[in-house]
Amino acid sequence: MTMTHSAVYALLADGTTVEIRPAGPGDFDAVKAMHQAMSPDNTYLRFFNVSRLAAETEAKRIARDPAPGQAALLALADNTVVGVASYVVLREHPERAEVAFAVADDMHHRGIATLLLEHLVSYARSHQITTFVADTLTENKAMLGVFADAGLPVRRRYVEGVYRLTFPLPSPETDPLGPTLDGYLSAVAARERRADAASLRHVFAPESVAVIGASRRPGAVGRAILDNIRAGGYAGRLYTVNPHAAQLGGQLGGQLRGERCLAAVTDLPPVDLAVVAVPAAGVLEVAEQCGQRGVRSLVVITAGLSAEARATLLATCRRHGMRLVGPDCFGVAVPGLGLDATFAARPARPGVAGLVMQSGGLGFATVDHLSRLGIGISSFASVGDKLDVSSNDMLLWWEQDGVTRLAVLYIESFGNPRKFARTARRVSAAMPVLTVLAARDEQGSDAHTREALFEQAGVVTTRAFGELIQATALLATQPVPAGRTVAIVSNVGSAGTLAADACADLGLSVHSVTDTTAPVTADDFRRCLERQAAADGVHALVAIALPTGATGDLTAAITAADTRGRPVVAVLLTQPESVRMLPGTGDRRIPAYGTPEIAVRALARAAGYGAWRAEPRGHLPEFPDVRTADARALIRGALEVRRATEPEPPHPGWLGPEETAELLRCYGLPLADLPPAGTELTVRVTDDHMFGTLVTLGRREAPQAARPAPPADRDAARLTPLTDRDAAQLIADAGLADRVPSGPLAGLLLRVGRLADELPEVTELELSPVIAGPDGTAVVNARIQVSPYQPQDPFLRKLR
Repeated sequence: MTMTHSAVYALLADGTTVEIRPAGPGDFDAVKAMHQAMSPDNTYLRFFNVSRLAAETEAKRIARDPAPGQAALLALADNTVVGVASYVVLREHPERAEVAFAVADDMHHRGIATLLLEHLVSYARSHQITTFVADTLTENKAMLGVFADAGLPVRRRYVEGVYRLTFPLPSPETDPLGPTLDGYLSAVAARERRADAASLRHVFAPESVAVIGASRRPGAVGRAILDNIRAGGYAGRLYTVNPHAAQLGGQLGGQLRGERCLAAVTDLPPVDLAVVAVPAAGVLEVAEQCGQRGVRSLVVITAGLSAEARATLLATCRRHGMRLVGPDCFGVAVPGLGLDATFAARPARPGVAGLVMQSGGLGFATVDHLSRLGIGISSFASVGDKLDVSSNDMLLWWEQDGVTRLAVLYIESFGNPRKFARTARRVSAAMPVLTVLAARDEQGSDAHTREALFEQAGVVTTRAFGELIQATALLATQPVPAGRTVAIVSNVGSAGTLAADACADLGLSVHSVTDTTAPVTADDFRRCLERQAAADGVHALVAIALPTGATGDLTAAITAADTRGRPVVAVLLTQPESVRMLPGTGDRRIPAYGTPEIAVRALARAAGYGAWRAEPRGHLPEFPDVRTADARALIRGALEVRRATEPEPPHPGWLGPEETAELLRCYGLPLADLPPAGTELTVRVTDDHMFGTLVTLGRREAPQAARPAPPADRDAARLTPLTDRDAAQLIADAGLADRVPSGPLAGLLLRVGRLADELPEVTELELSPVIAGPDGTAVVNARIQVSPYQPQDPFLRKLR
């Protein structure tokens, strides 16, 4: 067992960036210096004495070459060691390790020990360590607090002034039902949320902003950004940087809110946010200078950076502790602060929608639509190449900003899909999260698959930009439907019929269709809406109106109706816009759509979100017969054989028939002879580059089939790990709920999901055919592809 993890950067509780990396012989002096600088009290709490030799002895123990049975991590801020964590395996219990921590005196209460503990836990879990033990003096309240708050189940034993602490490390193997692991991951996520928000306040709540590259030429990007910040009324300190500052004083304003136009980045004070709009060749120098001046975050507008330049830019930001938006982005905006650091043609209206877009142009269009509808923007980020700040960060920010009531995303890829899914699932439980899908993304993922996976995390998915705006209009202004039953009131009978047909097509039930006839009065139309809203079993209303010379103001009737808290959507048949807003009662406004189909589609999206939010969360079954250790040993053996026969690192390869059969038996999935009767299915495990490991289910394709399967028979997909709810949804999405016995098939899917989650070396698995019949489910044939895998922890707190 050796320390092989590379250096990473992570955030402390106050948003400060630190480097976490393994210790080595070259760190002796730095580790010794940190311990020598510790106060006598701190030294006593760490070593139980105040020996002069403690610092040197500890430095020798920590700063040495990697060796089996031990690990040591350092935390560095500004290239200075500020924290140390280590473990040593106990000889009598090789699955246990004793841990120790030390933090520099001036860095206490910032979360360093907790962060080091998390990284030590992750490393230990990947090296078959199942339990940590630690000895702590009773007066060491800070360290006892670290262990108590970590989210780990700590057992204490008191002996002569010392607590002997024992805490099992959570893992899917030792905690198959998930509560300990889930509790630990929830505690880690809460810490990450606080740290991330603290670091992002420099971007989305800055007290000072600099525009680097403001030009004298009207219409230039840097000048447009500067003009937008001025016009927005930003009240913080504003600086501009341009090498021709002396000549540009008149054009740029000379004094900007009392601050000079500066000639060089090196003249800047340590501002919160710097917006960089300089030619690509100058970006790296500007970023380095910003870091040296103590700038806390960058938004890099500039496009055209090479892959090498992008890597250097990110490394510079990490080294100096700066968060980075971009490059190749359109900027950021916080309308409530008057901050419009974009080059948009029109300002965003302050409001409740958080918006993150990888496509800046589409982002500007979305801002315009949501501003026109009166929904407005809480904060907007065009993340471009998203080297650092991503949709995960934005969800964490909106979760705590106290302003955002729904989130809108357009992201083409995810660096950490499992963390995104966990974050989106938590945020979606509190507010709607919406996205739009293209037919295929840049990595080739099918839109049907991605839609299912977004919805697994509670994300409301739309297939077109217009649908995104229409669904957002409803979820931003109306209550989430408590069910799928709709009452339709229309003064045009045929339009009511079209709405009912659309409901049937989109999974909504129709309680009633009321045709008021064309010349209905406004009062009668309102009373009809109120009667339907009061009916038992009605969850939402569709009000369709066509003004005629014989009717009153039906729009006013819709807005005045008391719908008893049930959501209502209007359809104004002569309206040219696809969606606009009507005033409503209280602070509720009513979205009005141009056609019944558009209105019902938006309502169906909202009802689907409501159903997801109301359903109980699934759980992971235990399966005590699963033999994970045997399965891992089998795969290790197969890969070692291939390594011995291939000169280069082996490419993915297929297991032999006996290996395949034995691996499946480890998970309670024995191969069987072909039954005489049943439905032929295919179950697959694949690695989707966008989302991670997928389990898919579908009807087995007949070799002679020349036409694509109908929608109900398309493969359904879910991201691992699979819960019992996921397995049931897979069967329903594949159109099989009424065709096969669900219980045995769900059990098979859950076992396959367990295999895929525990064995990341399995890059592809296909069970085909799987026969689902009245007597159960049988796997007739299988093939499994494996490849070497470097263990990674998708939930470890670290920056990209």
